[in-house]
Amino acid sequence: MELRVLQYFLAIAREETILGAAERLHMTQPTLSRQMKELEEELGKQLFIRGNRKITLTDDGMLLRQRAEEIVTLVEKTESDIMLSDASLSGDIYIGAGETDGMRLIAKVMHKCCEVYPNIKFHIFSGNSQDVADKIEKGLLDFGIFVEPADISKYDFIKLPSCDTWGLLMRKDSPLANKESILPDDIKDLPLICSDQVMFQNEISGWMEYSYDKLNIVATYNLIYNASLLVEEGNGYALTLDRLINTTGHSPLCFKPLEPKLQVGLTLVWKKYHLFSRAAEYFIKTLRQEFETY
Repeated sequence: MELRVLQYFLAIAREETILGAAERLHMTQPTLSRQMKELEEELGKQLFIRGNRKITLTDDGMLLRQRAEEIVTLVEKTESDIMLSDASLSGDIYIGAGETDGMRLIAKVMHKCCEVYPNIKFHIFSGNSQDVADKIEKGLLDFGIFVEPADISKYDFIKLPSCDTWGLLMRKDSPLANKESILPDDIKDLPLICSDQVMFQNEISGWMEYSYDKLNIVATYNLIYNASLLVEEGNGYALTLDRLINTTGHSPLCFKPLEPKLQVGLTLVWKKYHLFSRAAEYFIKTLRQEFETY
C-alpha cells in the first residue's frame, strides 16, 4: 500500500466523488478509478458505496480513512522535522491536553518561543487523557498534558507548577449557590453531570467516602464546555475543575469548590527515548526556564 494511493483515497473520501477528487489531484477520472479498484483488490475489501450523486465509505472504508489520515499526518510531520533549515529555528510542535487552566502556563511559554523564533508553529489537540495518550503513542503528538491521577510510567515528564481544584458547576439560582463550598452530603441526591474517566470516578469516591455508583448521574462528558450548556439549561450539576468555564459577569453559572478540598496536579509528558526536533527541544528548554521562576 503506497502513501500516494492513500492520499488518493483520502481525496475521494473528502470530495465524495471520483470526478471531484480527480480534478483536485490533477489526474484523469479513469486513472483514479483504477487506482481505487486496485486498492480494494489489494485489501480484499470493498471501501466505497458508489451512488448516483456521491460516494460514501463502507465500514472498512471508514477504518482505512482514520488510519490513512494518521499515516499521512505522521509522514508530513516527519518530513517537516527532517527538512528544517539549520539557519533559523522553525518547525511544528504538537501538544495534546484536556481542559485545564494549566494550559495558561504552556501558552505563556509558547508565546516566548514564538517571540524569539516566529517560524515555530504550535498545534493544539483537545481531548481527555486517553485521547491524548493514544495520539502520543502513534507519534501524532510531541507532548501531552495529563490531569492527575494518571499513569505516567511509560513517559518522561515534567510536573507543572500549578494545580486545579474540583468543584460543582451550577446555575446561580440554585439553592446551593449561596454555599461557600460543597460537602459530600450536598451531592448525594443531585442530578449530576460527571466526567467519563475512571480515574475521576476513583477520585470522587475517595472524596465522598462512599461508592461512586450511589450518585444520581444523569449525563457524562469528556470535555466540559458542552456539559456547561446542560447545566445552563437546568439538566443538572457538573462536577468539574475550576476556571474552565467563565462564571463572571452575566454568566448564569457559578462554581463552588468541594470541601474537603480536592486538588489535582498537572503533568507534561512525552514518549521515553523520543527524538525531538530542534523546535521541540527549544520548547522544553524554555519551559524549564519559565518554571524556575515559580
